[in-house]
Amino acid sequence: MSKTRLISIIAAAAAFLAAPDMAGAGAASIEDKAAAPIVRKGSVPVNCIDYYYEIRGEGEPLLLLHGGLGQIEMFTPVMPVFTDHRQVIAVGLQGHGRTPLGNRPIELPDIGADLAVLVKQLGYDKVDVFGYSFGGGVALNMAANAPDRVRRLVILSAPYAQNGFFPEMLPQQAAVGAGMAEMMKDTPMFLSYKAVAPDVSEFPKLLDAMGALMRKPIDYSDAVAKLTMPVMLMYGDADMIRPEHMIDFYHKLGGGLRDAGWMRENMSKNRLAILPDLTRYETFASPLMATMAMTFLDGGGKAPNWAEQVGK
Repeated sequence: MSKTRLISIIAAAAAFLAAPDMAGAGAASIEDKAAAPIVRKGSVPVNCIDYYYEIRGEGEPLLLLHGGLGQIEMFTPVMPVFTDHRQVIAVGLQGHGRTPLGNRPIELPDIGADLAVLVKQLGYDKVDVFGYSFGGGVALNMAANAPDRVRRLVILSAPYAQNGFFPEMLPQQAAVGAGMAEMMKDTPMFLSYKAVAPDVSEFPKLLDAMGALMRKPIDYSDAVAKLTMPVMLMYGDADMIRPEHMIDFYHKLGGGLRDAGWMRENMSKNRLAILPDLTRYETFASPLMATMAMTFLDGGGKAPNWAEQVGK
């Protein structure tokens, strides 16, 4: 197997590559800002997994969940947007970053349930939750099964079911496994893992665990139906998720079913954002994405309608 083919497969599975060029529109707005420093970090044992966490900044709490084969650091380009006026709790998900894999399979509902316990143990009654890709699936399940713990939810570049991916991606995802580990030694996925993981020898086991997860024909429609809090779905217009699936996800949340009305009387509390000129491998580092997500999480974003403008 060629390295190009290997990276294509892993990219399809995990959607984690090197951070994109930030010289595009919007980058200047955060270049001069620094993320708030870490004020607290450590590990919390939940159901036999020692979850690593870092807390930065002050304000309303925001739980930040990274993508597959990534870690907290993948949000470095946009972390200043998140910590500007929020207390960010960034967590290493099972087997990722500084969090060991443990002896159980990787299952999104299980990790979601763990995080509901984790935020409580850290002293938070309710948090906003932002999850990208793999972390978006975790966030969905956490919010569905512990709605009393989640105030608002942002899901970035994640489907609610396996058939949300373009069909050609599924065989590539199914091919992920420990046999790729040796060929991945020079890839950003392994190098970023090696930089922080407590036991680098666990990497092949992580690939096996992620491959096993992705070979399952998952469908979390039941979890979507349980969401009671405001939800924002975000995707790139060149994402790995089919546009039809994005719309279907939004429909399941009650959005996009009819005109909102002159006075927003039929407006859904949920939102859908399809961001221009972004692939799945870039959305997580986009300043536009981060700004839009925070506007939603802060409860803002409504523009004055025509009647309000004329009435001034």
